[in-house]
Amino acid sequence: MPEAARQTRIFRVHARHVDPHHAVTVRGPSFEAAAAAYLEHLHDLPAAARAIGVIVHDVESGRTLCFTLALESGETAPCL
Repeated sequence: MPEAARQTRIFRVHARHVDPHHAVTVRGPSFEAAAAAYLEHLHDLPAAARAIGVIVHDVESGRTLCFTLALESGETAPCL
């Protein structure tokens, strides 16, 4: 198996303001990359939002993390 394929993980991602059953599946190398990739799927934004909270769930390990995602830059930081 190629090295890149082993590093890609499957995540379920949704914004904190969106019901979890509307999560999308994203493939990526890390929780942070999955959070940033979620921007492509985000349609329901709060008015005048500059950043949103994003919940990222690693399907294989079951680990879940929360990030604040800057909408203009795609930068991530842990939720406070």
